[in-house]
Amino acid sequence: MLAADTLFTAHHDRVFRYLARMIGRGDAARDLTQEVFLRVTRAGVPAVPADEQRAWLFHIARNIALNHLRDGRRTEPATVEAAGAVPATQELAIALDRALASLADLDRDAFLLRESGLSYAEIAGACGLTVEAVRGRLFRAREQLRTALGHWVLIEEQRGLQLSRKR
Repeated sequence: MLAADTLFTAHHDRVFRYLARMIGRGDAARDLTQEVFLRVTRAGVPAVPADEQRAWLFHIARNIALNHLRDGRRTEPATVEAAGAVPATQELAIALDRALASLADLDRDAFLLRESGLSYAEIAGACGLTVEAVRGRLFRAREQLRTALGHWVLIEEQRGLQLSRKR
């Protein structure tokens, strides 16, 4: 039980953000986050190094999200037209949601897991891929996101913020 508490404290926010991006915004991500940690508590945390525990945790989160999506319960992001006049940051968030949704499933998973702070090896463990496959999927995902978010990339680069090619 102590190991599950430690994982919860260390990774609850990251798991929630990952699930929110995977399934759409809303209370469903909170429910699924609770389900992840309920399964962790029931299964018991394996006695492996911390980075492998994190990969194991996100593997559970990914499976729960995929089951949720497979059941057709994805929450679609709001459209700009439906939202009326929205601030630029909200427009960017909507554009990002659409761009992420357009990625191949494993490319999106790898990208979101990387943005959740996982290493390439941890992503490989969570997704059942090799490290080289993770590198390729991340490269492809970043390129597609740059293309899809083209004018936003230019705006951010003008502000001095760049979507880095290396992470």
